[in-house]
Amino acid sequence: MTRLRFVERTGSTNSDLLASDAAVEGDWLIALAQDAGRGRQGREWLAPAGNFSGSTMVELRPGDPAASSLALACGLALIRAVEAAAPATGLMLKWPNDLLLGPGKLGGILLERSGGRVVAGFGVNLAKAPALPERPTGALSSVALVTPQAFAPLLAAAFARELERWREDWPGLLGLWLESAHPIGSALSVHAGPDERLEGGFDGLERDGALRLRLASGETRVIRAADVSLG
Repeated sequence: MTRLRFVERTGSTNSDLLASDAAVEGDWLIALAQDAGRGRQGREWLAPAGNFSGSTMVELRPGDPAASSLALACGLALIRAVEAAAPATGLMLKWPNDLLLGPGKLGGILLERSGGRVVAGFGVNLAKAPALPERPTGALSSVALVTPQAFAPLLAAAFARELERWREDWPGLLGLWLESAHPIGSALSVHAGPDERLEGGFDGLERDGALRLRLASGETRVIRAADVSLG
């Protein structure tokens, strides 16, 4: 069962759900203002008024795919929700957890785990695109005006569908993700560690959802955690 709860302001919806013993799978917490949002690798996530900040809980079950692969299910749910909210063109998923609108980052996902529970946090630039020094950003308001209150049920419904697909049809989910992602052969720059930067072409996904990077030498490297840039 899906339950949506809105609050006017909080520090982090991810932190609030992780700290709640009462939170169960299907619960959503959406904040109209978030003061301490986080991105991957400890980055600050900026959420101007009118943007979407929300998190949901997943309770891991025996036989589930690897928890880290939930990022792909989240990404697929996110792009489906945006497609349902607005007639946007130029939407594309970028491995592992970004949604792009043209060249700009439209949304991101942060997974955090505590024991057998995983919280998936979503940030989407519905109204404004925060200026970031390291990457371009975009906002859905360039296409259509969508409020967080209107977007939340669309995302919750899409996530429920993709969570079931993640559990019941993982190969099918991988195929759908690839259809919405950067094409095979796309030039990627991969920051796999503080002193490791790789460049190559996107060569698809491993069966567990890891990225395959084809280097100029012809070698294929399998990437399971990294920052990835297009071009």
